[in-house]
Amino acid sequence: MGPVSNENEWNYLFDMDGVLVREQHLVPGADTLIAELRENEIPFMVLTNNSIFTPRDLRARLLNTGLDIPEESIWTSALATAQFLQTQRPNGSAYVVGESGLTTALHNVGYVMTENDPDYVVLGETRTYSFEAITRAIRLVRAGARFIATNPDETGPSAEGPLPATGAVAALIEKATGRRPYFVGKPNPLMMRSALRRIGAHSENTLMVGDRMDTDVLSGLEAGLQTVLVLSGISDRDTADQFPYRPTRVIESVKELVGSTRSPFGAED
Repeated sequence: MGPVSNENEWNYLFDMDGVLVREQHLVPGADTLIAELRENEIPFMVLTNNSIFTPRDLRARLLNTGLDIPEESIWTSALATAQFLQTQRPNGSAYVVGESGLTTALHNVGYVMTENDPDYVVLGETRTYSFEAITRAIRLVRAGARFIATNPDETGPSAEGPLPATGAVAALIEKATGRRPYFVGKPNPLMMRSALRRIGAHSENTLMVGDRMDTDVLSGLEAGLQTVLVLSGISDRDTADQFPYRPTRVIESVKELVGSTRSPFGAED
């Protein structure tokens, strides 16, 4: 017998890269699935650990692949970080190493960007990490600023191969300061819970659909969600078997969910 939804209605959290899109191309069936969810008014959020882009930017990028996802249905590690800081220290100040996705999110919750005695140093994804900016971040953390990073991913994909990402630069700053950052994005279940609040959903009847065992499935599991691993991205069946925890269901791609969004685990729902 499969997991039972308390309200006979499932909510969906999707990782973006490797699940709905892959290398800027639509994963076959993803457009049909999103259309089905919207038509049946089933709540969903698309999550990404990438903090470079605003939801508006991401909506435009997804539209180019053929995916029509509303701005308010996109949740980034930048938004989760801004929400976290707002609850921790309302209307605070931050020195930010990152792009518009992060700075916009922090501005929108009333944060001030400053290099002068900030409450936080906030490290996010950027296409060009400046040695000068990293040096300033190190000095501010050593002077007492609290160290926050949007996500722990060490590398990100590009057409030419892997790029150093937030986790790798965070390790550099940690090594130079002796201060470990607090990571807000996946696999921190905080990101799942903030997305759940955004759609007014409960963990008991929500699915996390992702392509990585070490971030998507782990954070879903720790947040109390049912988890679906798709094999269209990072993890395959062999790597999935190596972890000490298991997803609720493994499928080839999101195409297998089309037509069964109300009952993703079969008739037992």
